[in-house]
Amino acid sequence: MEDYIIFVWLIFAVFMLICEGLTSQLVSIWFVIGGACAAVTCFFTDSILIQSVVFIAVSLICLIATRPLVKKYVNNKKEPTNSDRLIGRVGIVTSDILNHTGVGQVNVDGKIWSAKSVDGNEIKVGANVKVCSIEGVKLLVKVI
Repeated sequence: MEDYIIFVWLIFAVFMLICEGLTSQLVSIWFVIGGACAAVTCFFTDSILIQSVVFIAVSLICLIATRPLVKKYVNNKKEPTNSDRLIGRVGIVTSDILNHTGVGQVNVDGKIWSAKSVDGNEIKVGANVKVCSIEGVKLLVKVI
């Protein structure tokens, strides 16, 4: 039996554990468990193929079994910002909105914002628009 193979699996598992510790989300914990199980398999067989199959199978089973739990308990809620209060407000176009070039501005509540047209149509200066949503730092607007 190749005694060093067990150490390869253990070193891999520890490396994945360190990677997991350095991230803020679950990204490699399944490989830690898979690597540990592959290391245990070394006591029963010398076949690296079997050890690798155990590693892959255990990692996939852990991933499939825990992913729904992670999605359920990890906070994926969108945090509202002050700019969310702009949705539904009316503004005036201060610079032609041209989606294809990515230019355009509107004045909403006395502040100038970059804007895009919801439907992709050009909107001319002076048009009254309604803020439908926010995409990044741009307001998505439509003519009213």
